[in-house]
Amino acid sequence: MAVTQQAKATKAAVDPSGDVTQDVGPGPGEGAGAREIASLTPMMRQYLELKALHPDSVLFFRLGDFYEMFFEDAVKASELLQITLTARAKGADKVPMCGVPYHSARRYIARLIGEGLKVAICEQVEEPGSGPGIVRREVTRVITPGMVLDEEVLEPQASNFLAAVCWSERGWGAALLEASTGEFLALEAATVAELAESLSRVEPRELLVPVGQRNSAEIAQLCGRLSRTPAVAEGEAAAFEPTRAAGYLRSHFSVQSLSAFGLDDAPLATGAAGAALRYLKDTQKTAAAHVDRLSRQERAGNLLMDESSRANLEVLRSQRDGGRKGSLLGVLDRTVTSLGARKLARWLAAPLGSLPEVHARLDSVEELSARSVWREELATLLKEVGDLERLCGRLSLGAGNARDLRALGLSLAQLPRVGAALARCQSALLQSLAGPLGALPELAELLLRAVADEPPVTLKEGGMIRSGYHAELDKLVALSTSGKDVLLQVEQREKERTGISSLKVRYNKVFGYYLEVTKANLHLVPSDYIRKQTTVGAERFVTPELKEYEEQVLTAEERRCVLELQLFEELRAKVVAEAPRIRSAAEAVAAADALLSFARCAAEYGYTRPEVDASEVLSITAGRHPVVERMLGAGESFVPNDVRMDPEDAQLLVITGPNMAGKSTVMRQVALTALMAQAGSFVPAKSARIGLCDRIFTRVGAADNLARGQSTFMVEMTETSHILHHATRKSLIILDEIGRGTSTFDGLSIAWAVAEHLHDKVGARALFATHYHELVDLARERPKVKNLCIAVKEQGGKVIFLRKLVPGGASRSYGIEVAKLAGLPPEVVARARELLQNLESGELDDAGRPRVAVRQPARKGASTGQLGLFVAEPAPTLQPSGPSLSPAQQKVMDTLKAITIDRMTPLDALNLLARLQRELE
Repeated sequence: MAVTQQAKATKAAVDPSGDVTQDVGPGPGEGAGAREIASLTPMMRQYLELKALHPDSVLFFRLGDFYEMFFEDAVKASELLQITLTARAKGADKVPMCGVPYHSARRYIARLIGEGLKVAICEQVEEPGSGPGIVRREVTRVITPGMVLDEEVLEPQASNFLAAVCWSERGWGAALLEASTGEFLALEAATVAELAESLSRVEPRELLVPVGQRNSAEIAQLCGRLSRTPAVAEGEAAAFEPTRAAGYLRSHFSVQSLSAFGLDDAPLATGAAGAALRYLKDTQKTAAAHVDRLSRQERAGNLLMDESSRANLEVLRSQRDGGRKGSLLGVLDRTVTSLGARKLARWLAAPLGSLPEVHARLDSVEELSARSVWREELATLLKEVGDLERLCGRLSLGAGNARDLRALGLSLAQLPRVGAALARCQSALLQSLAGPLGALPELAELLLRAVADEPPVTLKEGGMIRSGYHAELDKLVALSTSGKDVLLQVEQREKERTGISSLKVRYNKVFGYYLEVTKANLHLVPSDYIRKQTTVGAERFVTPELKEYEEQVLTAEERRCVLELQLFEELRAKVVAEAPRIRSAAEAVAAADALLSFARCAAEYGYTRPEVDASEVLSITAGRHPVVERMLGAGESFVPNDVRMDPEDAQLLVITGPNMAGKSTVMRQVALTALMAQAGSFVPAKSARIGLCDRIFTRVGAADNLARGQSTFMVEMTETSHILHHATRKSLIILDEIGRGTSTFDGLSIAWAVAEHLHDKVGARALFATHYHELVDLARERPKVKNLCIAVKEQGGKVIFLRKLVPGGASRSYGIEVAKLAGLPPEVVARARELLQNLESGELDDAGRPRVAVRQPARKGASTGQLGLFVAEPAPTLQPSGPSLSPAQQKVMDTLKAITIDRMTPLDALNLLARLQRELE
């Protein structure tokens, strides 16, 4: 059968009962003739029936010690996993096939999931030989990019969210579900941009959409706005229907109404939440008991950033390689638990918008940063706490093992010590975290008493339960592990009772255990011996005791494994019952660890507590860029800068200065300082006052989106438009080089108009970096515009960047000097200097011809060199003929010669003309 024939076989040839419905002809490119499905082996028919139920997944079909894949699955997997593609049968019956050992399947599954594929795990659900026909198999769970539970596949420091989305004419609904932890959020958004902004905070790995919508324009638009493109899966459209979803959610949470979750007036969010929960249960084949709460995510509670701003500021990862190193998170993450690392990332992605909450975190950080010894003691205690959320999640979903129980027990046993340490704090927030940490001592004691120190990975081997926990199990363990000693004891006792010194206890597969007595001693055999067999030199007997013991020994191992599995399930059920309290404890540990991380950074990096208030002032003294200063090499030091913004006299700062001088660094560090302050962190500055921001916007860098038909300039204008439409007076805006994607005059006009709009209409605090030096004139036109520039020093023909922000505007950009540093050929640099001189002296020569490409006159005795692009007769001079000029007229003439008209505003030109007229009069 050809590879492409699988789809036909699964959809047309096998009905739900498994009966043959029609023959399957050859697929495209098949060399062999048609085959009848009836000719397939029972095992292959079983495979096709299961594959028909999961057509969009790679089916891992358990055969002995391997997971096998067939048909297209085998071809696809062999290429992605770099494993050998073989075949089952030969000739016309040839079926592509590959496989992986079941004990090492996790790493292969991880690679397929990383490629955005689904993997359906098909297991044997009965023992071989337990019934007629082939072994029964079932798909026990489906692993998808958003439904990963394996700790070896999950990234410990990052969340792994599924996002279910639906939409209508009224807007968008979404639900965010973290299968490994049980975190469950729902939200609604008016526009796709607003939805993308919310989703980008958690970077979902998988989108669930109604069936038939995978390739819709709406999903393409949404994915195009996310920094990391997720895999897209389809769910039953009816699952997204709000009424049906509401009933499903009420049933799961055992509530009468969804009002407690804030979903009464949110049908789209309700539909998405119902679909997400159903997807979890369907793929993991469990009740998902660890999903015990649902929260509606509101936009108003946090400082908002769109995906572009978060990426430009490199909050969660570096733009260079997408890693944590070089990002704000990479600098501030000094956590000691994976719980804390994920919490810290969430805090930075969505800083607070509430002053009381900000102050509560800052109080905690201040206390922890001031107590170095105690701070490290707390870190030592937290290191012993495992990933409570994911341990509980795996056990609740039936994917955990005894090692998870053991790790959970050890972690829970540590919580009271952590709680006691937090209870001694003065900070109200730290004290509040102590409460949930002392609520589970009984479960911790039970798990440590019940589970062995080093249990096996699988659940069927035995050895999971600690000796002494269960008397019946101890007896079975003794039988299965020390049966020989018991038999020796029986043999010795029977020798003494009968006086037959040659009596032996033996075993064979036919009779099992028996007592062997030589014929010479048959007269000593007791009456309770039962004769079983006569041999040449001896007779074999059994006793009721020996038969009973034989039955116990031969079944002890099997009964032991069954009992251990039963005890494991009982322990797991107790964990599931305590899942809400475990989740609460995990939240407390995560928050304590994130606050501890802020405190460690504050103490070790020299950060200071910011003053965060409800004003619109943003004042930073000796501020530093938190990432850049950590990346400097030995012997280098960061040059701090002062920035002050307020709505009265410095609402908009126009920053000019050379390339490479550090304009972007200064602006980004201002935004990052505000972000850190509202996340509850100390900041890299001598002092800082941050008026609460509702949003941070950035427009930085040059990027295109050719797939959506957008040029670099179009992307720039689209992002600028988004800022102008959504910014408020409480926003902080970072604009870098607006208008540079088009012609000079177009760009300058746009930049000027944008700056005016921010000043006159929006009123937001804004930093505006530009190489259009004409924009410094805004300070004359608008009272709340201030000019700043990055200082440079010219020495020995070289430019030294001082990295210092000073008042005033720059007159040069030193782009040619930077080009020289970059290694442009000397002749190119020299020609650029000549052209620059032409431009700076005026765009037209005295005859009205273009001046840009005119060569400067050759020095006396030197070669004239290449002619300019525009060859012209010598221009007439401005010296008038006729009578000589008066002193006043000569002064006016000299003034006219000296001015550069293209750098004057209309108002400047009018003022100059009026002054010259007065001088002539």
